[in-house]
Amino acid sequence: MAAKKSPFFDTATTLGKVVAFFGISALCGVLAAGMLVPIAAIAKTGLTTGNNIVTALPSSFEKLPIPEPSKILDADGKTIATFYQQNRQPVKLDDISPNMRKAIISVEDERFYEHSGIDPKGIARAVVSNLTSSSRSGASTLTQQYVNNLLVNNQILTGADETTVSGNKDYADKIRELKYAVAIEKEMSKDEILEGYLNLVLFSGREYGVQAAAQRFYSIDAKDLNVQQSAMLAGMVQLPNVYNPQNNPERSMDRRNKVLGNMYRAGAITKKEYDKAVKSDLELKPSSSPSGCTAADENAYFCDYVTNLILTDDAYGKTKEDRENLLYRGGLEIKTTLNSKLNKKAAKDAAKAIDPKAKSNSDIFSSIVSVEPGTGKILTMAQNTTYGPEIKNSGENTYYNFAVERSLGGAGGFQGGSTMKPYTTLGWLSEGNRMYDKINAKKQHFDAGDKWKASCMPGGTTVTADWTPTNASPGFFRKMTVDTGLYWSINTATVQEAFRTDLCTIADYTKKLGLLDHGAKGGPAPISPANPSFILGSAEITPLSQAAAFAAFANKGEYCEPRAITSVTDKDDNKYKVPGESCSQQVDPTYVADLNGTLKKIATNRVSKGRVSGPIAGKTGTNNYATSTWFVGYTTGISTAAWVGRLDGKAAKKENELHAAMVNDKKAPWMVDSSTYAAPLWVDFMEEAVHEYERNNFGSARRQPPPPKPKPEEDDSKSDSNSEDKKEKKEDSKPKEESSSTSDSDNGNRGNGNGKKSDD
Repeated sequence: MAAKKSPFFDTATTLGKVVAFFGISALCGVLAAGMLVPIAAIAKTGLTTGNNIVTALPSSFEKLPIPEPSKILDADGKTIATFYQQNRQPVKLDDISPNMRKAIISVEDERFYEHSGIDPKGIARAVVSNLTSSSRSGASTLTQQYVNNLLVNNQILTGADETTVSGNKDYADKIRELKYAVAIEKEMSKDEILEGYLNLVLFSGREYGVQAAAQRFYSIDAKDLNVQQSAMLAGMVQLPNVYNPQNNPERSMDRRNKVLGNMYRAGAITKKEYDKAVKSDLELKPSSSPSGCTAADENAYFCDYVTNLILTDDAYGKTKEDRENLLYRGGLEIKTTLNSKLNKKAAKDAAKAIDPKAKSNSDIFSSIVSVEPGTGKILTMAQNTTYGPEIKNSGENTYYNFAVERSLGGAGGFQGGSTMKPYTTLGWLSEGNRMYDKINAKKQHFDAGDKWKASCMPGGTTVTADWTPTNASPGFFRKMTVDTGLYWSINTATVQEAFRTDLCTIADYTKKLGLLDHGAKGGPAPISPANPSFILGSAEITPLSQAAAFAAFANKGEYCEPRAITSVTDKDDNKYKVPGESCSQQVDPTYVADLNGTLKKIATNRVSKGRVSGPIAGKTGTNNYATSTWFVGYTTGISTAAWVGRLDGKAAKKENELHAAMVNDKKAPWMVDSSTYAAPLWVDFMEEAVHEYERNNFGSARRQPPPPKPKPEEDDSKSDSNSEDKKEKKEDSKPKEESSSTSDSDNGNRGNGNGKKSDD
């Protein structure tokens, strides 16, 4: 139906006609709603003539933005979550079925394309009906209804105490509505008004606009609505709850058939079309589009993380309330870094590692998160639980995101165990040492008051309390290379490295690579070198931060801050500032290559064992009593942290231990470590994930130079020291004590430093 401007506005006497009409209406004691209005009621307004009533009101009003849902998209543009208070999906009139347009006009305003915003004939009809019957008949045009919906929207957005929804209007409200309807018709074409109305009006619950309604009740687009579907939806707008077809199917059917009758009498459909439509069932095919992250399935925890990034960023509003209003009403399109296809596998693997339905697992969880080296893009973020309120005595549901910090919806991090040992090695290398240098890992005990170099601390040192770090495998209390100590994750080896290194240098590397101690007094803080036990993983760190830190090892020492959002635009195409890629060189590439030489052997020989295509590298980690177990590993294209442990009982205490505990409804091994659950989780996931991203070489570690050749005059016989060196070298390459062991050798540190529980 073509849009046209009414000739009502083409004459110089238009306003005079409107004023005259209002005067007549007042004299008749009738207003547009068809309600009897005593002249005395008009007088209460202080307006004695129709002209005064009209001219006392402003000629137009500010139309505030119409709320639209916001969407979070994955890296490929797929919607993973929608946020709304009003579920509305605006569409152009051309994308609304002609059947729907005819239906709404037939039932709500037959002369829509003939009047000029108000319908004197309709008012006269309503007057007669209301004077001659007990029922009440209205005469609001579609334009008036559009105006009223705009006014209600303004009232909601401005937090007005009163609203002019149907049934709450006084006479002044009705007069205002009439005048604004006239003004709107001057500004907009009929088709523009019809489009605006069909996108604005409430159909049911929180479904606003015809597109959302068509999806809700028929799972189709508004452009595909047939005659009977259109009639049913058009009939709902008068009383959305009463005519809801799911709650009141009989009333809905009766109302639909009345609309079909109106359409037939108005000539909008033929007798044949009417007969066919009126005999049809409601033909419902309902679908739902819940608001928020609950509907994001396996992507819910990443969704929650993104939501918290928005709600804590001043770029989206001065107050949290402002930011929430923008998220739920502003029509934001939030593009992210998520590989949702890969994240689906991550969630599946996490649940395979720790079954959320197992009765024994009420406080045992798994988390897996991936970051792209070189960009910081967060590729996956999943865990073994369902996003939702916790169920008593069950670990199936939780809102906690185990991968991130508490302020962004997380659980506050977990002790890192031996995944922290590479930072000690970086400190060792940066002070001029090598991976092939030997250290004496025999020493176990440190007396209270023993001094450790810590240049950033007062006096340049820190001291230990009485501390006796131990190893899981007793045969490693001996001399060995740094490479061997890291490969087998020997506590006493790492401690001796640290004792010969500036603790502040080691702590500084953790800071450079984005790690914070979430267990620090006063909240998250850089890891302190005051307690030497931090070198064995006493700090509580997040899986996301470890995935990002190890991504720097995959990228020649360049660290990139984790990044989840790539762009944010609102419904008017306004762009919001989002953090871009933030990468900087934090570690000398030579040190990284040396470190990778060892970490590559760990991932390839001890963890993957041929399942994950390389080159790969990584580090195991287990704290005391195995309440927190890890494997963090990477290729040059993807870095992934896998964590398995306890949440409520994450403190490294015997009563919380996973050793020989019931896990997945069966007894766990007597010695649980990273190889029990965390490393298999990482392998299951990375076995496929590595094929989606590049896998280049990590570079070559520096090799030990060959010993100098003996001079001719020297005895060619081997000295005791040389023999011992060769013996040590042979032991380093394949330690006798661990050659047949498949354990992680990450446990066994039962001591403490400065009285603080350590946690290798």
